[in-house]
Amino acid sequence: MAYKDLREFIADLEKAGELIRIKEPVNAELEITEITDRISKSICIDGNLANLYAHSYADPLASKIGNKALLFENVIGYDVPVLINAFGSHKRMLMSLEVNDYEVIANRIRSLIKPEIPMSIGDKISKLMELAEIRNYIPKVINNAPCQEVVVLADSHNKLLDKLPIIKCWPEDGGSYITLTSVFTKDPDKHGAGRNVGMYRLQKLDNLRTAMHWHKHHDGAHNYQKSLKVVNGKKRMEIAIAIGADPAVIYAGTAPLPPGIDEMLMAGFIRQKPVELVKCKTIDIEVPAHAEIILEGYIDLDDDLAVEGPFGDHTGFYSLADKYPVFHLTALTHRKNPIYATTIVGIPPQEDCYLGKATERIFLPLLQLVCPEILDMDLPWDGVFHNCALIKIEKKYAGHAQKVMNTIWGMGQMAWTKSIIIFDKDVDIHNYSEASMYAFGNVDPQRDMIFTKGPLDILDHAAPIMGYGSKVGIDATRKWADEGFTREWPTLITMSDEVKNLVDQKWDRYFR
Repeated sequence: MAYKDLREFIADLEKAGELIRIKEPVNAELEITEITDRISKSICIDGNLANLYAHSYADPLASKIGNKALLFENVIGYDVPVLINAFGSHKRMLMSLEVNDYEVIANRIRSLIKPEIPMSIGDKISKLMELAEIRNYIPKVINNAPCQEVVVLADSHNKLLDKLPIIKCWPEDGGSYITLTSVFTKDPDKHGAGRNVGMYRLQKLDNLRTAMHWHKHHDGAHNYQKSLKVVNGKKRMEIAIAIGADPAVIYAGTAPLPPGIDEMLMAGFIRQKPVELVKCKTIDIEVPAHAEIILEGYIDLDDDLAVEGPFGDHTGFYSLADKYPVFHLTALTHRKNPIYATTIVGIPPQEDCYLGKATERIFLPLLQLVCPEILDMDLPWDGVFHNCALIKIEKKYAGHAQKVMNTIWGMGQMAWTKSIIIFDKDVDIHNYSEASMYAFGNVDPQRDMIFTKGPLDILDHAAPIMGYGSKVGIDATRKWADEGFTREWPTLITMSDEVKNLVDQKWDRYFR
């Protein structure tokens, strides 16, 4: 059954022993981050995907508590509680998507995109039903919504951002940041249609303004650039930010959807029930009706940019200060007694690692649609997802690994991947120790590493030019004679099944 709102998810987390309520007074500046950072790193074995993860940053005090979602009920100076780390484990991430395995959603996507042509009447009806199913997830607009139980219009006398416990995450951050967002924009070329939802951070500038941090590769930034070019007298780009929507909506805003696919449709597909939306009070944008908090406002297209940053980012380093558009609030609406949902990023593992791993598994079928040679993929979170991709293929011809590398660099957000390592089909790429043995052992650097140039993630601080630099593809597969390898390739050391079975049978006798 779909979560109606964040509160139902919180109730389930508490029932499952996955949430801790903290009543001790805490400061929104740095203290919440330090507590959460320790908790997020307090577990070594987590979920059905992660291997042993004895992280050097783990804290022994936090390990006694375990990795839990945290609800801070007494934030000094505020009446609003703070929820954080709600998605910060595989268990909680799966709970948020209401599945027992990410493959459940991945297989539903496979069933929709499978290329087979229906042959029989029954096959055709089945395919039509699958396509018709999507119509059941189209968002529905309602008139009265919980997110508008309280409406506060922008006024010099009213508290808007000042009433929210916006956290300062790291000591050198440029200020306090709203982080776990669902930012709603529209494509100006589509005359009111073309909704986009993304998760972008907002640095609080004052009670009525934030800096809007979006990278030039993001759809929100594309809509902004289009708005700057529209010659129709409009001087404002309207924007709404939902905070604390239901889990499927929050996740959908992070998903690498193909162009033109509505994130709210994706959220409905995940939760198997339409998302209810409501029109904002002061702008022409629809937002999740059951969200905790909505920020309504605009970017003045004639306004100067504001300095945003530095910000302690998911790369584990501070991203540098730069200039970004200013978001002006026109209204703050919220539920009675709202809950402020937020997150921190930094040295992994953090909450965003699990959101990223969910995407890795759920969107693998879309990659396989373009590049069917990909048998499996792993994006190590220590590689912060865009720095490294481990790819498994069934090698069928000389240069097959190189073909796959170049295909991946041409696929959506995978284009930012700085390092791609290709493995044979019998390698467990989710076992990093095993994958490392093959990557370090099977590679002759001069022969098996290819370099190219192209776009990189904006947060890649090593790139010589922001967002542009070199990439490497590494062929860690067995080498063939057709690839110029004339020596005999060695056999992997394995014990015979006969001896292994014998030892299994006698095991207890060895250690009496």
